[in-house]
Amino acid sequence: MLWLLNVLFFVLHTALIVFNVFGWAHRKTRKWNLLMLALTLVSWFGAGFIYGVGYCICTDWHWQVREAMGINETAESYIVLLVRTISGWDPPLELADSVAQWAMVFAVVMSVGTNLRDMRKRRQSVMPSESADA
Repeated sequence: MLWLLNVLFFVLHTALIVFNVFGWAHRKTRKWNLLMLALTLVSWFGAGFIYGVGYCICTDWHWQVREAMGINETAESYIVLLVRTISGWDPPLELADSVAQWAMVFAVVMSVGTNLRDMRKRRQSVMPSESADA
């Protein structure tokens, strides 16, 4: 059962990261993307206040599963583990953290921007146009 959880964490956590970075691109997922980004930031900085900045509950749970499996291979971050697992390359933690941080900044800017644009468009379509009054 633990091996299944290990695989599921790789799949779901990686899917969550991809969704966080690119979920803003499709109109139907923008609100969910903004919510997931907010929850991720709460984990990084809210829980991070207690456990250390950048804390991720998904990573913590995945590490617990791997430890229960007897896997002693450690990585300093999930991104490092993911890159190592996929490619065999062990990226420096500083590089992995920097990429994660810039990807988050990009995703937040894009998600907030596209959600605000959508909100303005909805508001404009509901309001009667000034030319209709003339």
